[in-house]
Amino acid sequence: MVGPPVNLDMDVLRTFVSGVELGSFARAAERVGRSPSAVSLQLRKLEDQVGQTLFTKKGRGLALTEAGEILIGYARRILDLNDEARTALRGLSALEGWVRIGIPQDFAETWLPDLLARFQRAHPKTRVEARVDRGAHLVEAVHAGTLDLALTWGRLGNERAEVLQERQVVWIGPESYAYDKAEPFPLVAFDEPCMFRRAAIAALEREKIAWRHVFASPSLSGLWAAVSAGLGVTVRTLEGKPPQLSVIDAREAGLPELGRIELAMHGAGGKADPQVGELTALIREAVAFR
Repeated sequence: MVGPPVNLDMDVLRTFVSGVELGSFARAAERVGRSPSAVSLQLRKLEDQVGQTLFTKKGRGLALTEAGEILIGYARRILDLNDEARTALRGLSALEGWVRIGIPQDFAETWLPDLLARFQRAHPKTRVEARVDRGAHLVEAVHAGTLDLALTWGRLGNERAEVLQERQVVWIGPESYAYDKAEPFPLVAFDEPCMFRRAAIAALEREKIAWRHVFASPSLSGLWAAVSAGLGVTVRTLEGKPPQLSVIDAREAGLPELGRIELAMHGAGGKADPQVGELTALIREAVAFR
């Protein structure tokens, strides 16, 4: 006799997806507002629900098993449908007009396009126009009225910007990278203006570490390619980090800690159109779980 179907817990799935995407369930615990022990209990509950082992030891961390790889795809789809349904049922399905949003390259290559697509499916009479650019340019566009809202790393001089979250800034390099202290530190970064470049240079100079800017690119994919090729090390958050690259342990490598950076949202003030306000609320919610 077949027993009743087992419903997967939505909160547990969200923790599972957050941990996989962040590369750490300790970070996921902080993101979802739970203790590490509570997250461990959630993951054990998920394994009990699916009747499969989802993780296996890999070095000092965890890697997905075959069952985990299968589940992560379904989990993302389940959460996407859940969030899309909630959006559509907020009583705002008749929204019309345009929303013009500016986004940094980190998010353009990860989760934000999916969120914008879900928003547009839930509100088919609303058109979304997205612009990917450097933060300073996006803030200028918001002030000029050509964008309704923008996400940037740092407030960039806009004291009215809303800080959504703070993220840890880390050194990222090839998996086998070893810092040669006999040579200037090879920095891969955007040209100015760039908050990450400034953070790296300030930290290196504070510790009196010689450095040189070995590679600049207008695109984030160009920076990742340069680091993957072994030209040097870059400084970012974990957002969108390619799997072939690794976070360098600053203490072990003799590098300075980099601190945290604010993720800020510009625009969408009290007089924002309803569709802008709705998208703003969705972004706040999405960021809170990442």
